[in-house]
Amino acid sequence: MTHGFDTLQIHAGARPDPATGARQTPIYQTTAYVFRDADHAAALFNLQEVGYIYSRLTNPTVAVLQERIATLEGGAGAVCCSSGHAAQIMALFPIMAPGRNVVVSTRLYGGSITQFSQTITRFGWSAKFVDTDDLDAVKAAIDDDTRAVFCESIANPGGYVSDIPALAKIADAAGLPLIVDNTSATPYLCNPIAMGATLVVHSMTKYLTGNGTVTGGVVVDSGNFDWSASDKFPSLSEPEPAYHGLKFHETFGPLAFTFHGIAIGLRDLGMTLNPQAAHYTLMGIETLSLRMERHCTNAQTVAEWLEGHDAVAKVTYAGLASSPYFDRAKELFPKGTGGLFTIALKGGYDACVKFVESLEIFSHVANLGDTRSLVIHPASTTHRQLSEDQQVAAGAGPDVVRISIGIEDVKDLIADLEQAFEKASA
Repeated sequence: MTHGFDTLQIHAGARPDPATGARQTPIYQTTAYVFRDADHAAALFNLQEVGYIYSRLTNPTVAVLQERIATLEGGAGAVCCSSGHAAQIMALFPIMAPGRNVVVSTRLYGGSITQFSQTITRFGWSAKFVDTDDLDAVKAAIDDDTRAVFCESIANPGGYVSDIPALAKIADAAGLPLIVDNTSATPYLCNPIAMGATLVVHSMTKYLTGNGTVTGGVVVDSGNFDWSASDKFPSLSEPEPAYHGLKFHETFGPLAFTFHGIAIGLRDLGMTLNPQAAHYTLMGIETLSLRMERHCTNAQTVAEWLEGHDAVAKVTYAGLASSPYFDRAKELFPKGTGGLFTIALKGGYDACVKFVESLEIFSHVANLGDTRSLVIHPASTTHRQLSEDQQVAAGAGPDVVRISIGIEDVKDLIADLEQAFEKASA
C-alpha cells in the first residue's frame, strides 16, 4: 500500500518496540551491543550481516530516523550525522580525492561557502564557484577532475530557487552526481531525487527538527547512480582494502553509498548523531507538513506586506510575483517556497543593525527553520568571513537582513516588524 506524506512522516521506519511494546521510538542510550556469538560479531564486522556494533556506526534510534528521511525523500538509504556541515563532508568523502574538484553554486549559506572555499582544501579538494542560473557556465566549469555538482534547492539566505532538473541533466551528461542541499525546502516542498538529483543533504537542525533543540545532518542516497560506470569513483567501485577487497557498489548495489557512509565515513570521521538528538528530530518530523504549510502561508503574507513598506528596498521571497524565480518556484515547488527570505533596507548596514536590535517577537539568532520567527544580519554574522563581493553574490550584502518566518500569529509578526522599523528610523 502506498501511503501519503502525512502518514509517512509519522510512521516510516518506526515500529512498536519488540521488548516493551512502546509506541514511540525509544532512545537507545547505549554505546555498544552484545553479540550473539563470535560468528555473529565477525559477520557484522565483515559487513556480511546488518546489525549493531557500536553507536559511532549504528544505533536503533538513529536507524529509524535514517529510514524515515530516506522514505520522505524517495531515497534508497540515508546516513545521519552530527550536523549539516558534517553531512556535506560525508556526501563528498566517498567521491572526492586529492586534486579533485566540485562545481558549487555561488548562492549558498555563508558557512558552506567557507567550508567549500577554505576548509576542503585541507583534504586536497577544491571548489569551483559558479552562478548556477548560468547553465552554460556550469557546463564550462566541469572538467576531468570534477566529481560532483552542488546546489541548494532554495538557497539560504536569499531564497533563490535552483533549476534542479536542468542541473541534474548537466551532471548526468558528465557522469557526475548532483548533490542538493534541501534544508530550506524540506522533502515536503521539494523532492530533488524525483528531479534527478543523486544525493540530498540536510541540516536537520533546521526545519526537520523544527524546534531549535539539537543539531544534526543527513545524507540521502537516491540509489540511482552507477558508481561503476567510470573510474571516477574508486572508493565505491574498486576493492576496499579495509574490508578484504570488498567492492561497495558490486556488493551493495543501490545501497553502496549508504553502506560506505556508515562503514567508512562514520567509522573514520566519527561525525556521529547521538540518539537523543535523533529522538528530538523524529518528534519534529511528525509535524513537518503542518509546520511547513504555516511557514509558507505566514511567509507569503509577511513578504507581501514588506514589499509595500517604505523602509524596504527589496524582498527576495520566491512566492512574490516580482521575484525572478516566481515561475520556476510555481513549477518546482507547488506547495510553497518555504519560510526563508531576505529584505534589503534602504538605510543600509546601520539601519539593518538597528532594525534587528529593535525586534521583540523575532529572535536574533544564527539559526533558521524554527517554529519561532528568527532574524539575523548576515554581513555582520553568518557571512562575516566573506568578502563584500562574496556576500553580495550569496545574496547577503551589507544592506540585507535574513528573515526566517515561524508559525506564530502572522498579525503579531507584522506588528513586531512595524514597530522595529519605527524604532530603527527614529
